[in-house]
This record gives sequence, structure tokens and C-alpha cells, in this order.
Amino acid sequence: MKTYELIAPCHFGVEAVLKREIHDLGYDVTTVSDGRVMFLGDAEAICYANIHLRSAERIMIHVATFPAETFEELFQGVKAIAWDEYIPADGRFFVTKAAGIKSKLYSPSDIQSIVKKAIVERLKSCYHIEWFPEDGADFPLRVFILRDMVTIGLDTSGMSLHKRGYRLKGADAPIAENLAAALILLTPWKKGRILVDPFCGSGTFPIEAAMMAAGMAPGLNRPFTAEKWPHFASPNEWRDVRAEARAAMDMDIKVDIQGYDHDEGALSAARENARRAGVEGLVHFQKRNIEQLSHAKKYGFIITNPPYGERIQADLASIYQSLGERYRALDAWSLYLVTAHEDAERDLGLKATKKRKIYNGMIKTYYYQFPGRRPG
Repeated sequence: MKTYELIAPCHFGVEAVLKREIHDLGYDVTTVSDGRVMFLGDAEAICYANIHLRSAERIMIHVATFPAETFEELFQGVKAIAWDEYIPADGRFFVTKAAGIKSKLYSPSDIQSIVKKAIVERLKSCYHIEWFPEDGADFPLRVFILRDMVTIGLDTSGMSLHKRGYRLKGADAPIAENLAAALILLTPWKKGRILVDPFCGSGTFPIEAAMMAAGMAPGLNRPFTAEKWPHFASPNEWRDVRAEARAAMDMDIKVDIQGYDHDEGALSAARENARRAGVEGLVHFQKRNIEQLSHAKKYGFIITNPPYGERIQADLASIYQSLGERYRALDAWSLYLVTAHEDAERDLGLKATKKRKIYNGMIKTYYYQFPGRRPG
């Protein structure tokens, strides 16, 4: 079976998590760069990566990388690619995203137009036709030009992988599912430990944690663009990977995962999202203010995305002060929070053991880590 180099973009700051996930699936990582991990895999790897990776944004086949400082060089570089190995005669191919950074070519619309034209010219000579019906499967392409080096990826995922298929309702400013999963994976939390999110909103942290605890693959219940590419992976391969993932789940596991929020509307959305995810029996949501945060047991984890900046009209200092006070009242707990609030440590009254820069969309945030004592 042919081996491809695959590209897995991710949020800036969680590349190490994604690299570990790929290694755990059994694939060799070739390159790690800002917001991207590249690895080797066959057609089956496309199925496994899309269905199992929690922190990736999508999976792309690395088609080509070449230099281009002019549109003519871009055209000739794209035209030189053996596109018939990727796109059938009836394929609907298009550049879904183009970007140029620190490059002479930077206009997205011009890049998209030139790339499309070059592919058409190449496929004309391959299939000996002048007109393409484009009434078959979709073949979305992504073109990135960094310092005049062009990288072309064929997107096997379609919708971003953060769209697991369960979040049909949500509270304001929810954190993306793949980022929430990555932040949980950056902690030593395991399914036998308590987890509480006191600002749970639409429930993303508790739901992602419950899916991990049950061994539920994040992409199990959603479609992927490459499922309609039988010349890469057959329907049987996709079906087998899904069947294997379902067999690995343990929905009878006993866990203590809780989500609190002061907004009944947010909690209603969280419960519905948990039901759609299939983990409603593993997560307990309840209405509580931050001042009511408490737990009788030791060694739990708080993992949360508290309010910050323009997201709310409230006294941020008092919210963080209350969180700090309630955390200190807990016995040997750990606290992990992602926020753009610049005075988080001051208002919490705590000094983080470590903080990691994380980009939540275009917002620079920090992931503050306050690990507690380990069980004896």
C-alpha cells in the first residue's frame, strides 16, 4: 500500500500533544513546526487519524512543496504535479483556502485562481478531455506559501476535526473541542481521578474528558471527505476502523466528571451536547456559582476556561479571586486554566508552576498550571 506524508494542523502551542497522539497510533512523525505535525502513513492511516486524533484540526495529504516567487512559477509548479494520482476525471476540485505569509505571492484569490487553472491544464493532458463535469466527489485543496515556499495539501477531513458532531447548541464563546481535548491531555489527569470545570458553559471540557475516559474516538460519529475517495481507502477500510473503535469503548466505566455554571441556559445546552455525544451518563452538570465550588475528596482536577476580556461584562478580579480561594480550600487538588486575563496569577493569589502560550483562534492565551500533590 502506498505511503503518504500527511499534514495535521493544530492550535499553536499544542504540537507536542498531537505528536504524542500520532506516535500512540503507531505512525512516524517527520516534521513538527508551529501549528503543524507531519507524519507518514498509508490509506488506512488516513482513516485512523481522522477518527482517532483528538487535538488535530484536519488531516491533509501532502501533495507537493516547491519554491515560487511569481505566478508563472506557481502555475508551472502546480502543473508539474501528477494530479491524476489524486483527482479522478469527475472530481470536483477547488482551493478551499490559500494564504501567503512573508512571500511575494500573498493574494488568496489570485493564488486560488492560478492553482485551479494549473490543475485543469494538467488534467486535460491526463484524461484527454477539454471540459470537466466536476459532478463527482469533492477534492478540497489548501495552499500555504511561507517565505516563497509553496505547500499544497489535499484535505481528507472536510469539516474541521473539532466538529465532533455533538455540539449543536452552545453558550457564548465556547472553546473548540480539539483545543479542550489537547489541554486535558497536557495534564496528568486520568479517568480514575475527579475532574471539575466550574465555568463549563456548553460542557466541552467535561464532555471531552468523558469521551477520553470511555475510550470513545472523537471522529466516530461524523463524516469525512475522503470517505468518498475509494481510490485511496475503500468503504470497507473506513467501516473496519470505525468498528474497531466502537469495540474499544467502555461505556460502563465509573468516573467523577462534573461541570458547573451559573447560567441555566448554558447547562441545558451542555446536557444536550453530552446526550448527543453519548456520554450523558458519565458527566454531571449542575447550577453553581464559583463561590460554591467544593468537593469532599482529595486529588481532583479543575480544568477550565474562565471568563476573560471582552467576553463578559463583569468584575474579572472578583471571579478569579473567588476561584483562587475555593481552589486553596480543596485538599491536594490541581488547577489548570486557559485565559487571556493578564492579571490571572495576581487575582488568583497563586503563582503558576508553568504557563504555556496557547492561541485560541486569533486570541493569545496562557495555560496556567498549578499541579497539586500526587496520591500517596
